[in-house]
Amino acid sequence: MPELKGKKIAVLALDGFEEAELTEPVKALREAGAEVRVYSEKREPIQAFKHHDKSIKVGVDATFDELDPEQCDAVLLPGGALNADTMRCVEAAQRFVTAMNEAQKPIAVICHAPWLLASTGIAKGRSLTSYYTIQDDMRNAGANWSDQEVVVDGNLVTSRKPDDIPAFNREFMRLIDRQGSARESAPARV
Repeated sequence: MPELKGKKIAVLALDGFEEAELTEPVKALREAGAEVRVYSEKREPIQAFKHHDKSIKVGVDATFDELDPEQCDAVLLPGGALNADTMRCVEAAQRFVTAMNEAQKPIAVICHAPWLLASTGIAKGRSLTSYYTIQDDMRNAGANWSDQEVVVDGNLVTSRKPDDIPAFNREFMRLIDRQGSARESAPARV
């Protein structure tokens, strides 16, 4: 597992996120030494779901208004249909993810969360996967959709569902590690 000490990861989530798609990647990232912060619309705990059923609540560290792409090394977008359908319309989330993409920083997206990639135009021309029920949405947004447990396209890592989380975590952490290594070896700009 890569060492991610000092890496700052933003997790964007709203009520209705799929529990495992937030908690399991966050646990893996923290175990690798990353600093992970959960962002939402308000500084109140957000409601997780296990498919259709409410489960735990997760604390929020900061609001979307406090997001700063220059202060983050990567972003995680958990799925859950309710969370993702609302998130795709949140302007602060759209701006942040667009800025992260323009900076070529790692973006990890699972399940229904690629809807935000469609709404921002990031999906166009990209190879990705998602939960199978939104494959038409991804294709209509111009993505090259495939049914695989994980797809990596440049700075983008996508997966389909909770069963894919081990592969999703592995590839996301590798991408963060490679990004950090590339920045450390890049010549200084004067």
